Amino acid sequence: MSSTHRALIVARMRPDAADDIAEVFETSDRGELPHLVGVTGRSLFQFGDVYLHLIEAERPPGPEVAKVAGHPEFLDVSRKLAAFVQAYDPETWREPKDAMAREFYRWEHPVVP
Repeated sequence: MSSTHRALIVARMRPDAADDIAEVFETSDRGELPHLVGVTGRSLFQFGDVYLHLIEAERPPGPEVAKVAGHPEFLDVSRKLAAFVQAYDPETWREPKDAMAREFYRWEHPVVP
């Protein structure tokens, strides 16, 4: 079993905003926020207006993100993203964990010694 933890955030995005969103994270990833959450990798995907944000981390990202939700850097990223990204389902979104997809299957190639 891998020691990498993953979380997939699903939202809606402006279809023309991929470069702007990437720039927000490029700037943020140079700061302390990834370290606070334990992020070891980040991938952003777009499918039409669907935004997919894969976080790979040392620890389960959901609880770690919740811990930093009031941090100035997190609030800054959230404020900047608000122009480009919105909740997938605004009726049910209350906090960051409400945008995280539930993993229901994973396969990893076994490590051969």
